[in-house]
Amino acid sequence: MSTFKTSDGTEIYFKDWGSGKPVLFSHGWPLDGDMWEKQMLFLSQRGYRTIAFDRRGFGRSSQPWDGYHYDRFADDIHELIEHLGLSEVTLVGFSMGGGDVTRYIARHGSKKIARLALLGAVTPYFIRSADHPEGVPAEVFEGIAAGLTKDRAQFISDFATPFYGINHGQQVSAGVLTQTLNIALLASIKGTLDCVTAFSETDFRPDMAKIDVPTLVIHGDDDQIVPFEATGKLAAQMIGGAQLKVYAGAPHGFAVTHADQLNADLLAFLQGS
Repeated sequence: MSTFKTSDGTEIYFKDWGSGKPVLFSHGWPLDGDMWEKQMLFLSQRGYRTIAFDRRGFGRSSQPWDGYHYDRFADDIHELIEHLGLSEVTLVGFSMGGGDVTRYIARHGSKKIARLALLGAVTPYFIRSADHPEGVPAEVFEGIAAGLTKDRAQFISDFATPFYGINHGQQVSAGVLTQTLNIALLASIKGTLDCVTAFSETDFRPDMAKIDVPTLVIHGDDDQIVPFEATGKLAAQMIGGAQLKVYAGAPHGFAVTHADQLNADLLAFLQGS
């Protein structure tokens, strides 16, 4: 396996396919880098170098007891970019992964970054607060933590229904559901729980002004997990010059349900159109 050791001793697994300008993918919760296989195959077949890592505590990366916060996630990405000697990187972050690629730019700058894509991302702020009334109530995240603690396997199995919009008429195969559960159960339960706190409570609004590369925001307007009005809509407004694409009827898991549309949009973005 391809791994590298971070400055705090964590082993991070990554896949590195193809050649050309690099595209680095950061996955959502509770998944790992395998969620990107359709996008990686598509882009690598078209002349791009695609890289996807498993976040610490998830997939094939090691499972430290702590370190599940966005400054550390951003540092992990920084150290991966340094390890591989990358430049002119396009960062692509899905869901909670949108937070760590955003925090990467805020923390490490954009010298090595060419473009940014935020897909169904939790940025700029997820949880409801006095100054963010559009956000998701804290009770929702408390319920997620309780469900994971009681019966993680069943909770994640049930979570796939709104994640992929199956309850709203979307269709995914039994194989996709099995793969989703298998991927999620590889993760550390501690990391899985700690990340709920991280992605729900981290305020990325100060980071938005530091994004100074061409940015594409894509969100489904039927996202039951990360509601568009509370996140993607605001991110696109806050990032200077951002391009916004709203997928009609798309659920949170549109990298699967709308894979062809997403692949075409990512390719066009990479090509500068």
